[in-house]
Amino acid sequence: MLIDSHCHLHDPAYEDLRGALARATEHGVWGAIAVGCDLETNVRTLRAATASGKAVWPAMGFHPEWHHLTDEDLAGVESQLMANHAWLVALGEVGLPWYSLEGASDAAERMTRGRRHLGRLLDLARRYDLAVILHAPHGAAVGALEALKTHGIDRAVFHWHKAPAEVTRDIVESGYVVSVTPEVIYRERDREMVEAVPLTSLLVESDGPWPYKGEFEGMPSGPWLVTRVAEEIAKIKQTPVDEVIDQIGANTCALFDLPWS
Repeated sequence: MLIDSHCHLHDPAYEDLRGALARATEHGVWGAIAVGCDLETNVRTLRAATASGKAVWPAMGFHPEWHHLTDEDLAGVESQLMANHAWLVALGEVGLPWYSLEGASDAAERMTRGRRHLGRLLDLARRYDLAVILHAPHGAAVGALEALKTHGIDRAVFHWHKAPAEVTRDIVESGYVVSVTPEVIYRERDREMVEAVPLTSLLVESDGPWPYKGEFEGMPSGPWLVTRVAEEIAKIKQTPVDEVIDQIGANTCALFDLPWS
């Protein structure tokens, strides 16, 4: 069975968490890695995992695009990580800003601050042997890759990965993985990436409750969508669906140190 490698289960869209997880199970999805973004969402993420038995695995994070977050907020998240690391499967979502830099008069300062914040968080991930879930799209991917290497991180996923082909190749050759969203159904950029990346280096994610276009227009987003993503990967790879699901499930469990049989 599949695991959604990135879902914001702290969001009010999942107020009926039990119902959301039941819907995921009906679509062959075993559970989800729940990510946090700041102090408050980290608390809600941990609460969702506690209430969901073995279907939700928590991560705590500090979102790099939320430029209103301060150094004090970061210190609070660091304290959360130190207090709760034994319950976590990952640090995330963390990374480097990109979208919030467009048109910003202080873009260079924001990126410098983002690199400093990421470095502090990666040091904690290494200390507690946590996988890292990265937000580092497009031009931020190179800096994030360098940071992973500098801080000695062995396990990381570039979530909703978008970067030039040569950067993606460097990420995979460095031993990290990338994840694919429902955009692969209708976006050529994503399809080309899936074609180029070995199946052993791919995960699937919903990034729920993010809304999608194409056949998903107007539909609620959540872990149940990743089965459709795996089916499309199978078409692109010209590989039986069962083999793709089995391999992606194994990839996910290896990254997050979950049991796999």
